[in-house]
Amino acid sequence: MKSFKVFRKLSFLANIGLIGAVALSTQSCNDLLTENVVSRIGNDYINTAKGLNDATSAAYSTMRSWYGTERGMNLTIFGTDSYQNGADGSWKMMNTYTTEFDTRNGQIAEVWNDFYQGINTCNAIIERASKVSGMAETVKKQRIAEAKFIRAHHYFILTQLFGGVDLRLTETLAPTKIVKRSTVAAQYAQIIKDLTEAIPDLENKARSADYGRISRAGAEHLLGRVYLTKATSTAKAGDDYAKAIGSLKNVISNYGITLLPDFANVHRQGNEMNSEVIWSIQYTRDPLTNAGGNNAHVFFGMEYDVLPGMQRDTENGRPFKRYMPTKYTLDVLFKDRENDSRYKKTFKDTYLSNRPGTYNTSFDLTKRTVTFALGDTAIFLPGYEMPIEERAKKKYQVLVPSRYDERIFLAINKHFDGGRVDRTQFEGGRDFIAFRLADTYLMLAEAQFFSGATADAAATYNVIRRRAAWPGKESAMLVTASQLDVNFVMDERERELLGEQSRWFDLARWGNLVERVKLHNPQAAPFIKAHHVLRPIPQLQIDRAEGTASGFPQNPGY
Repeated sequence: MKSFKVFRKLSFLANIGLIGAVALSTQSCNDLLTENVVSRIGNDYINTAKGLNDATSAAYSTMRSWYGTERGMNLTIFGTDSYQNGADGSWKMMNTYTTEFDTRNGQIAEVWNDFYQGINTCNAIIERASKVSGMAETVKKQRIAEAKFIRAHHYFILTQLFGGVDLRLTETLAPTKIVKRSTVAAQYAQIIKDLTEAIPDLENKARSADYGRISRAGAEHLLGRVYLTKATSTAKAGDDYAKAIGSLKNVISNYGITLLPDFANVHRQGNEMNSEVIWSIQYTRDPLTNAGGNNAHVFFGMEYDVLPGMQRDTENGRPFKRYMPTKYTLDVLFKDRENDSRYKKTFKDTYLSNRPGTYNTSFDLTKRTVTFALGDTAIFLPGYEMPIEERAKKKYQVLVPSRYDERIFLAINKHFDGGRVDRTQFEGGRDFIAFRLADTYLMLAEAQFFSGATADAAATYNVIRRRAAWPGKESAMLVTASQLDVNFVMDERERELLGEQSRWFDLARWGNLVERVKLHNPQAAPFIKAHHVLRPIPQLQIDRAEGTASGFPQNPGY
């Protein structure tokens, strides 16, 4: 298998005389790729075969502005029903929806700028490919198809975040202030057009031979998600769910993609290229080319490194204490721990001592001192109010839910990165799994449910739930059509996809973001308002538009 890595978040913008790219050569999946950073490239370089390939790589690299990044995580994890903010002082307003979360938000501006750079690169590829010689037509068509996928992807994210945006489909050759907000309907029409045109010219397989490029399966997965989201938007059509079902069934049936037998292995480090992955964002360990890296590993950790017997290490992570699970997540989503293995396999509940010695305790008041040898259990979070008498018998600290606060809480396992060079490194190197088959099943089941095909939906959900069951508990995990309702749809999706950059989008498309946040996120409940179902247009975009606010209006409420 080959591995296709995009190493730099650089773009081909035709209005810039000198542009940056990376020359890529692929090797086996066990080797790092040979990379040569190329700069001072003339505008005509993209008109060559090598230039078109490098332009496609540059377009892919803009995915790194979103997946596994601080901005992408804050915009999808914070301010939902499943996560609230921990003690980390940065960006709390993105959870609480206070007035500090305004049009000058830097992370909003970064996503906007990076995605439009990627869109303009895609526009250049699509327009210029016909002029390129020395490239096989099949490869040329594939590069155009990849550009259409990336453009569709970026506009889909932008549409969900902002509503109407500037729908720019031709290469921008010079700076311009002439921009306007399109409509959600026009944007969905273009997104669907790009994806349907791209699918036939992409590699007809589960994953590209150059791992990291999009394949037909990935484009069909995204198309299914687009239809599912469109079905509850202002652009909805009566056949959206049916079209979603068709696309998602194709992904499941036509490409040989399979669920892993064990949920715990989906995000296990070193197993990122597994049979369940449809498409992932490629990162590397090289600091020159890794940009900001996949830094999801820092955000979900608790402050374990100040507790007796522990010090910070690479295995347990650099704990930013950014995202703290809500009571809804722990008490409702993961209530069934007897039959469903996903609580135990999602959360880290045990820490082994890496700092032996004897310590006074102030966190577990059932004992005055604790003594640890290297590798002894130092911390255990049982997930329920273990009786005091039982806790007192343990040689380690037992931290029960009533002890949780913004520093001490259950971390999730999905994003830990033990391959970092030291315990302080922020730039992680793990690939980020963007599309996986379990999500395909969940979206299919949801489309079936809202179409009224509840028996089909139950059967589809049961594929996921059977895999999630503890051995011997499979029958207890199966659901019937009569057990399905909207709450089940919402809960089952987050049980599987917790922490995978999905929840804010899900609540927004279901139309219950405000309701759910008020119910389950106590930090945000006093502040969230109806207009928060969209993000603010970056002020810099409005300022650089002809007519400023009259030429490019701000979303209501900001």
